[in-house]
Amino acid sequence: MRQGAVAGIIAVWPENANKTGLPTRTFPVTLGAANPKKEVVTMEFAELIRRRYSVRAYQRREIPEEVLQRVVEAFILAPTAANRQPFGLVVIHTAGREAELRRIYPAEWFVQAPVVVCACGLPEKAWKRRDGKNYCDVDVAIAMDHLILAATDEGLGTCWVGAFDPEAARHVLGLPQGVEPIAFTPLGYPADAPGKKLRKKAEELIHYERW
Repeated sequence: MRQGAVAGIIAVWPENANKTGLPTRTFPVTLGAANPKKEVVTMEFAELIRRRYSVRAYQRREIPEEVLQRVVEAFILAPTAANRQPFGLVVIHTAGREAELRRIYPAEWFVQAPVVVCACGLPEKAWKRRDGKNYCDVDVAIAMDHLILAATDEGLGTCWVGAFDPEAARHVLGLPQGVEPIAFTPLGYPADAPGKKLRKKAEELIHYERW
């Protein structure tokens, strides 16, 4: 394999790289990794975003710690307005906590996975636009999407949950004043299969030059 490095991050090109010559199949984990030279097999990004789906049935199979750490690191690496990172992530192991977690969201599949994560916002620490718009929720959504795509890349399933009980979440997770629960997702190996994705047509959503 040929190697190249940019800003301290090593990229690994397989000898049979695609026509663009860009690294598309493997890369090493660097943040917090015990072995920074370890390569991780990944899928093409176009395949990744198509493969992600909302998983509503999970195996009880444990997630290896190194896999969980790579998923969490994706959350940390997400871009945020003015690089404020006005958020935090609560990682909850579900074993023995199923009853209290169902107070937050009652669906049985919510606690089937070995892990549930809660992305929280800190609105007072977020960047605000000149008209006063607070970008906290935007920043949390970007970080959560990074986490979800990283999970998919690791073969894990997720399902974005927004219809939870915020008061129960604050109580169960011990969230202090000023910390707002924004989104949850289970994190585990899927026990179901994806259905057909229904999306609006591009011409309904994409505008060029003006609305």
